[in-house]
Amino acid sequence: MKLALSLTIALGTGTLALAAPLEKPNIIMVFADDISARELPVYGSSVWTGPWRNDTSDPQYRAKTPVLDQLASEGCWVTTPWAATVCSPSRAMMMTGRYAHLHKWWDNKLKGKYLDSSGKASVWPLYESSPLQLGHLAQKAGYATYWAGKTQMAGDLTRYGYDEGCFTPGNLEDKDNPYTDFKLEYRKINGERTVVNVDTGKPADTYLQHGWYWFPHVRLMNHPGEKTFSWWPNDEESKKEFGLATYGPDVELDFIFDYMERQHEAKKPFFIYHTTHLGHDGFDWLHPESDSSWPGTPVISWDGEKYTRTEPKVTGDDGIYDTHGTVTEPGMHRHINYLDYQMWLYRQKLEKMGIADNTVIIFCADNGTGGYGKNSPDRQKGVHVPLIIYAPGMTKHGRQDVLVNLSDFFPTIADLTGAEIPANYEQNGESLLPFLFTDKPAHREWVYGYRGYMQLIRGSHVMRDGFGKWWDVSETPADLISFTEITDWDAVSEVHRAERAKLEAVLPKFGVKTNGPNAPGTPDSPEKTKTKKKSKEEKKQKKAKPAADSK
Repeated sequence: MKLALSLTIALGTGTLALAAPLEKPNIIMVFADDISARELPVYGSSVWTGPWRNDTSDPQYRAKTPVLDQLASEGCWVTTPWAATVCSPSRAMMMTGRYAHLHKWWDNKLKGKYLDSSGKASVWPLYESSPLQLGHLAQKAGYATYWAGKTQMAGDLTRYGYDEGCFTPGNLEDKDNPYTDFKLEYRKINGERTVVNVDTGKPADTYLQHGWYWFPHVRLMNHPGEKTFSWWPNDEESKKEFGLATYGPDVELDFIFDYMERQHEAKKPFFIYHTTHLGHDGFDWLHPESDSSWPGTPVISWDGEKYTRTEPKVTGDDGIYDTHGTVTEPGMHRHINYLDYQMWLYRQKLEKMGIADNTVIIFCADNGTGGYGKNSPDRQKGVHVPLIIYAPGMTKHGRQDVLVNLSDFFPTIADLTGAEIPANYEQNGESLLPFLFTDKPAHREWVYGYRGYMQLIRGSHVMRDGFGKWWDVSETPADLISFTEITDWDAVSEVHRAERAKLEAVLPKFGVKTNGPNAPGTPDSPEKTKTKKKSKEEKKQKKAKPAADSK
């Protein structure tokens, strides 16, 4: 079956023919965690993030991404993709194609409530607010669907449109893993509720979490021959191999590749939604006293043509471990390097399977980097994420100075798979296919983001951040963020003023005040979340270790 848009696309003054269409393509979407656009070398920022959540221009902390650079050249990279400012609302936007006025996930701490079947006020699951999502679209079009990595979704994970999954670990309430003690839990110490490292029994100055990197918590969904949800390792061989040196991102990719092979053998196209943890901070169980937010990864090296990975070796117990030189030092750049290695593995796998010329690859992230952009409504720190798209037959290559919202992937996946979105199903995205596969010069006029009651919006010339400040974005600064604030509107062009008026007219449609925080028919909660208070993430940033080159 050819792409749904394989003939012509109407564009105001005429029609544009698509480039040679793909056969019904496989789709791999790698959705990284807490990575700002500035962290990828292709974006050319003069500043990036050091190991202690500090701004730096030190080359030793610059990520090296030869494979992503190649993907960006053979495909394209977008200069201004926008998400929401933090994980949950961004993932909701990506999965549903909708802004929070419809799905009600405004912020990590302000998720709309509904009254469940027992009459209890609970977080409104996305499959209730938005019963048609990325996974559902692909399933409707006859695709096999797989979800791997982080979930962060409320309710029943089997209802999000994925046939199978490999989660690390899924939800925090999944506490019964018998295979690893790399987890944190609350205990009462001297009468106070304290986060404790189960591995050592000692208090840990961090937030509640499981181990999703080393010695990980891995939960499978609908794996052949298993219950709906089952812990991995799940057989004698995997139980023998599992241990301290097992790395969660490797496990995810192993299961993804197994699924790809099975579906290819069944002659069925696949949609992979790989929501990796890489980029997200994490407690370092191998070094419990570490001040860095990003635990080291397995050692990898690039020789100009291929990657080599050193097999990890970790020994020890109770918080005292020896990694024998097989684990890198910590840092955001190490996580991005490992993502590049995994993208190389994807490309090698596709070539070996003979389907590289009929597979679309999308690489992006959910919000800005921890310590810099995550949670931030300042300018576009929290919402500016990387985006690289590769699809055989694309007409666009290299740098593309256009605006893209995460919501745009909902209609894009529909067009790629041939799924239909009902005319009466409201969604906020604009399909990227006309831009990617024709000579259409632009994509959309504005992008939108949010953090609770704060709204952010940007066009080609002006941007309004969450604090209500306006910025001139007609030129991009070296650090991608030091825009000029507009305080005198008489001093800017008529184009700037006209765009501001257009953007101001958009905002009321999507805000909390206009639409209410909760599901329709659900009264506002009396204990309404105050999103202006400092979050745990912001408090943690304040306590972060300073570095000599921090700014």
